[in-house]
Amino acid sequence: EVQLVESGGDLVQPGGSLRLSCAASGFTFSLYGMSWVRQAPGKGLEWVSTINSGGGSTLYAGFVKGRFTISRDNAKNTLYLQLNSLKTEDTAMYYCAKQGDWSTRGQGTQVTVSS
Repeated sequence: EVQLVESGGDLVQPGGSLRLSCAASGFTFSLYGMSWVRQAPGKGLEWVSTINSGGGSTLYAGFVKGRFTISRDNAKNTLYLQLNSLKTEDTAMYYCAKQGDWSTRGQGTQVTVSS
C-alpha cells in the first residue's frame, strides 16, 4: 500500500522559510518522479513542483519564481520542499504525490503565512 506522510508545515511570518518533508513507503520510491501540490482554502489542487526519479531534473510552477527548492533522498525514501521568501498567498495545505497521480496523497502539512 502506497503511503505518503508529509510534515514540516507551520505558521510563519511573510519572508520566512520552512522545509517540508514527505516520507514515502509501499512502492519503489527511487523509480518514480515525485511532485508537490497544494490546496488553498476554497480552491482546487495546484501544482507546485516536480522532480524526476534520480533527482537531477526539476520543474516549478511560475509563481515559485526561485523561492522554492525541491529535492529528494532516495536512500531515505524522502522528498523535500524548501520554502523561502514565503508570501501570504503561499498559505495552503501542501501534499506530495507521485508525478502524474495526484489522487494518492498523504494527509498533507499546513503552511500558514501570516504576520
